Amino acid sequence: MIKVNNHIGTIGVSSKYLRSLIAQTAQSCFGVSGMNSYGAVQSVGNLFRRRSGENDGVIIHQNDNKLVIDLHITVTYGVNVGAISESIAHKVSYVLTDRAGIEVESVNVFVDALVD
Repeated sequence: MIKVNNHIGTIGVSSKYLRSLIAQTAQSCFGVSGMNSYGAVQSVGNLFRRRSGENDGVIIHQNDNKLVIDLHITVTYGVNVGAISESIAHKVSYVLTDRAGIEVESVNVFVDALVD
């Protein structure tokens, strides 16, 4: 549960919902082929599932009342990686502010792989 204080009071948002919202937003961007599992917990979890989790590659850290988000993605070969990373960062930040009412401090996009 992510809890954020604002002028109205305390807002609690499920971290599962936020990871799902962030993953769907990132995957809807042009050139993104998929999300990559990151870290021991996600990698071991994928060993026991038949398919990878839809929220893999999304790591959320809370810094005071703002979020720091790390995304691990696979992109399509031939696209401008810098432009895709910047586009994803802006779109994720906008969607979280618009739909969840949570401010985003930064979105870090890590391109782990390229596919044809």
